[in-house]
Amino acid sequence: MARVETIALAEVAAVLADPSRAAMCLALLDGRAWTVGELARTAGIAPSTASEHVSRLKEAGFVAGVKQGRHAYVRIADPRVAELIEHLAQHAGHRSASGLRESLRVRRLAFARTCYDHLAGTVGVALRDGMIRTGLVSDGDGLALTARGRTVLGELGVTIPAGRRPLLRACLDWTERRDHLGGALPAALFERGVEAGWFVRRPDRAVVVTEAAGEPLAHLGAQLPADGPGAA
Repeated sequence: MARVETIALAEVAAVLADPSRAAMCLALLDGRAWTVGELARTAGIAPSTASEHVSRLKEAGFVAGVKQGRHAYVRIADPRVAELIEHLAQHAGHRSASGLRESLRVRRLAFARTCYDHLAGTVGVALRDGMIRTGLVSDGDGLALTARGRTVLGELGVTIPAGRRPLLRACLDWTERRDHLGGALPAALFERGVEAGWFVRRPDRAVVVTEAAGEPLAHLGAQLPADGPGAA
């Protein structure tokens, strides 16, 4: 069994050993679906080469194809894959971070960023703490949305998702070393926040929390530090 696990681990590591595939996976961490052409431009390679890399990623279970009409897209296969890539990226970032610009980037990511399709960092943890403290989410026997939580989220225009994906789950935050909220509901909350202008995505997965977010975050019980990174 140990040898089988060793081989499997080596195969997974080999998938991300190629810089182009690693660049594609990092781009896909924003939770959106990308075309092969877009991934090719991000990785700086030809579309034909990108197609080969996407096929390798599909075979390894890292990404899945999505079709909408005549258009074909690629996205991260599931949240577990996103978490794996996220943790590896953080490990690599710790090893390579240097200089003022990189330090600022790391601070932005630590304050607020996307973790696949939901909020992470200081803001993500503050949301979890606030929603539990104000009774919007209960954690007595696992995480569950309360009736009050449904009411408040409805008032904020957040649609409560229905489907097979868990509504709420704990997701360990690698910068805070504490849990933030993962699952279908935090994804819907973040999507609503982007739509309403509470949150603005940055190209590096950092998220700008705008002034418009103040009131909705207060309704959710989130208490944010006053010295968080700005929009610059």
